[in-house]
Amino acid sequence: MKASAFRLFVHDLAAARQFYTQQLGLPLRAENIAQGWLAFEVGGPQLVVERVDPDAPEDEQVLVGRFTGLSLAVDDIQAACARMRAAGVHFNEAPERQAWGGWLATFEDPAGNSLQLVEHPR
Repeated sequence: MKASAFRLFVHDLAAARQFYTQQLGLPLRAENIAQGWLAFEVGGPQLVVERVDPDAPEDEQVLVGRFTGLSLAVDDIQAACARMRAAGVHFNEAPERQAWGGWLATFEDPAGNSLQLVEHPR
């Protein structure tokens, strides 16, 4: 088995498209707005962002705006955070060295989904 995709859920696909392409700089791999999804290249499995409509059931609504557990690896977390801040990305947690030797920083997309940047120890 191998990972195919990581899925995140949002209410506003246009805002997500702008954020992930313009602010994070991820290449858009595919999209189908009518079906409610975007797919981004993240260096392996794709990142799929799916729309949850305002009238969707509560069990779908709770998928939007939460900690995702998704970490995006960067070579230099300080430089990546500075570039992302300049592009308007909001960080909940600044880069912090971890007990295992790497660094983590937590940020949010426009839907309130929390993601992390990770710099692995060298």
